[in-house]
Parts: sequence; C-alpha cells; structure tokens
Amino acid sequence: MNQASKKKMLVIVNPYATTVSDRLKNLVIYALQGRFEVEVEATESQDHATEIGRDAQDGGYDLVVAFGGDGTVNEVVNGLAGTDIPVTFLPGGNTNVVCRTLGIPNDVVDATEHLLSLADDFEPRKIDLGLVNDRYFVFSCGAGIDATVVERVDANPRLKSKAGPYFYSWHALSGYMRKYMKNAIRLEVSVDGELHQGVTVLTQNSDPFTYFRNQPVHVCENVSLDDGTLGMVLLKRANQLDVVSIVPRLLSSKLSTSNHRQVESFEHLTEASIRSLSTDEDGEILPFPVQVDGDYIGTFEEISMKAAPKALTIIA
Repeated sequence: MNQASKKKMLVIVNPYATTVSDRLKNLVIYALQGRFEVEVEATESQDHATEIGRDAQDGGYDLVVAFGGDGTVNEVVNGLAGTDIPVTFLPGGNTNVVCRTLGIPNDVVDATEHLLSLADDFEPRKIDLGLVNDRYFVFSCGAGIDATVVERVDANPRLKSKAGPYFYSWHALSGYMRKYMKNAIRLEVSVDGELHQGVTVLTQNSDPFTYFRNQPVHVCENVSLDDGTLGMVLLKRANQLDVVSIVPRLLSSKLSTSNHRQVESFEHLTEASIRSLSTDEDGEILPFPVQVDGDYIGTFEEISMKAAPKALTIIA
C-alpha cells in the first residue's frame, strides 16, 4: 500500500494509562504506520482527550483511535460524538470494558493486529450512546455507591494500577460499610412520570456493566449498543444482608440481579431524571456522586439521563 492510498489516522494516547509504556506505545505506532498514515497526540490532563477529539473534526482524519483505558475512551467519544468520523479503541487500562464489549481483543498486541486487518475491511457503523446532563457515556453511568467507589479508587492511581479489581472490591466494601450503611443519600428517580426511591442507580448503554478480571459483571438486562434505549436498575435501600445476597448475582450467568427483591429494574428507557431527597442539618440538599464509564465526574443535586441513538461512528 503506497502512502497516498493510506487512510489518515489520529491516535490519541493516554501515556498515564495502566498498561501504556513508551516502549509499547512506540511499537504500536510503528506497526500501525505500515497500513495507515499515523499522527499521534498524547493527553496531558483530564478532559484533554476531549479537546483533541474536537480539534480532530477539522483534521481530515479517516479514523481516530483512543489508546488508553475506559476514561480515555469516554473523553475521546465526547469530542467526536455526533460526527461521522469513525472512532476505534486500543486497550490500555485495567478493565477495558468498551473494547471487550465491541469484540476488540483485550491484549494490545492482538488489538493492534485486529486494527491493522480493518484497513482492508473499513466499514464504519453507528452505535448508541447515553447522555447524562451534557456528558456522553459509552457503557455506564452510576449515581451513589459505585460512584463513591470510583472516586476513592481514582484518588489512588498507583494502587489502582497495581491491585486492579481487588482494589475496587476493597473500596466497594469499605465505602458501602462506612458511608452508605450509616447515611445513605436518598435518591428519587422519575421514569415515565412515575417516581421511585432508592440509594443507588446504575444506568447502562450495553451489557456487561464491567468485568472482575475476566468475569463479566451483569447488572441491567436486555440492553445493547444498537437498540436506541438504556437500561437502569435502582437499589432501594442500603442493607448489609441485601448487598450480601446481590453480589453473587452480579457474577452469575444464571441468577438475575434485576429479580432481587431490593432491586427495581427499568428496561428500554429513552429518558429519566434523578434527584437527591436528602438534606443536611441546615436543610441544604445533599449532592450525590456520579461516575461515567468508570470515571468520577463530581457531585450533583439532580441529573437527567437520555438515550442518544446512533450518536457515535465506530470501526471495530
């Protein structure tokens, strides 16, 4: 393939991602240059990948590659959602939910070979995204306990990198026992004009919700990247016995999380809203934590959820 016929590719790489070293990055770029005209941009701070993605809209690129973990993927997607520029992904994080969901190998060498094979089979397609307020998400958005876990994990990047899923598990248990068992923020969820109450909400645009090492973790059912809708579950209360009985369902292929007595399930949603019902001693509303695609984005008193059908163009 001569240089003139090569497709123009921009690789947005997060050099701080768990498995991305300079040596690995250089090997991947060298390999891609055999089939593509490659430019590389490295992220330098939070949300930088979104800025790079937006600038890429005017760069004449045939393909943009997000090389990093799910947080990098989310940022790149937020820069290119709603455009016809195809996006694809190379795994560089601990979990790489988006790559696995799309059938991209979880090993970066295998994923690079897969991407090279697409040079002769270049068929972009559209997938759905979710939207929380003005932030897109690819596979999940959580309000409550899981966002608390993500916040604590993100505050310790070295341990996050070394311990991986076990570090998440520890913070899930400690965060739940220390905070949500004692003073859970009550949430009100509005779906189709009906109000529901609980302490944690998980919204998904695809299944699974995440992975524990190689084990998929299933929460919402009957949700996919191309059905134009979202799935949502609501945990009604913070009770130790309930959580103990829910955890095995998350890792089971036979037991359903949505059928648990303290879980309320909503399928094929197009929109919903969530607000805090809790107040402090001065009567001020207590905000709740929110995560998107495994990244903590802050606390909110109220959020809106919407499905964004066919919002992203991908190659996978």
